[in-house]
Amino acid sequence: MEKDNQQIQELQMLEQSIQNLFLQKQVFQLELNETQKALEEIKDSRGDIFKIIGQLMIKTDGEKVEKELEGREKMLDLKLKSLEKQEKTIVERADDVRKEVIKNIK
Repeated sequence: MEKDNQQIQELQMLEQSIQNLFLQKQVFQLELNETQKALEEIKDSRGDIFKIIGQLMIKTDGEKVEKELEGREKMLDLKLKSLEKQEKTIVERADDVRKEVIKNIK
């Protein structure tokens, strides 16, 4: 009975971790989409490029901003892949614990 309670608690913690990872993935995916949209706009732009820094909008070099955004895009993509790996591992563990709990109940 004690083992069952521990497994149920572990399953609850794993499911909470999965939910937290899902929320983190949403945030990074949104940021990645915004970065990709900004990159598209820069590539399509023929005029001046401006960057918002705090309360200021400053004219800046388009190539420099493009490189910054490309670097940010790569970083966000890596973070998303890392979160997906973590999520996969935790989901597999949760499935194993869930099966064990169900087996013990029967």
